[in-house]
Amino acid sequence: MISIKDVEHVALLARLSLTGDEKQVYGKQLSDILENVRKLQDLNTEGVPPTAHVLDLQNVFREDRAGEHMPVDQVLGNAPDRQGNFFKVPKII
Repeated sequence: MISIKDVEHVALLARLSLTGDEKQVYGKQLSDILENVRKLQDLNTEGVPPTAHVLDLQNVFREDRAGEHMPVDQVLGNAPDRQGNFFKVPKII
């Protein structure tokens, strides 16, 4: 089982403030996760190709083509400030 000190270290890295009971619960949960990972290491994966996704996906993006655009006055209609055909924003350095 993961030690309370390890749980406290992970909580510190995640900027979490945990109670004593939470440390016990998360310690048990983290130990269970690590045990499941250990079980996966025992599986024979020889001949199994590595995958990044469970489905065989190709490029799923739509075709990039020019289309109609909104009129400038409609785009900038709710802008708090504008300069000509552009949004005017505060200068940030």
